[in-house]
Amino acid sequence: TLVVTLHGALSPAEQPMAQSPEGAAKVQEFHRQLFHNASDTLRKEIKRITGMDVREATAEVEPISGAVVQVFTRGTMVQVFQLSGRVAGGSFNAGDTT
Repeated sequence: TLVVTLHGALSPAEQPMAQSPEGAAKVQEFHRQLFHNASDTLRKEIKRITGMDVREATAEVEPISGAVVQVFTRGTMVQVFQLSGRVAGGSFNAGDTT
């Protein structure tokens, strides 16, 4: 799974529009369509780099932060959580389940 996050990706015109539920839905749909129409080049580049075809791809917009998340998967469920700050180096332990 490859996740690409673009922070502050909304245009100045999209930012105030995304503040209302109706505007946010329009901005999200616009970015989904934009991604759908333009993702062929990204799919080809991912194939070139990884040697694997992209099975599925989607884009989601987080209207409050203006982040655009693009996800390319090969049948995997992806959940993306954007943290509010930086995690100190060495503070993550993959084996720690507590």
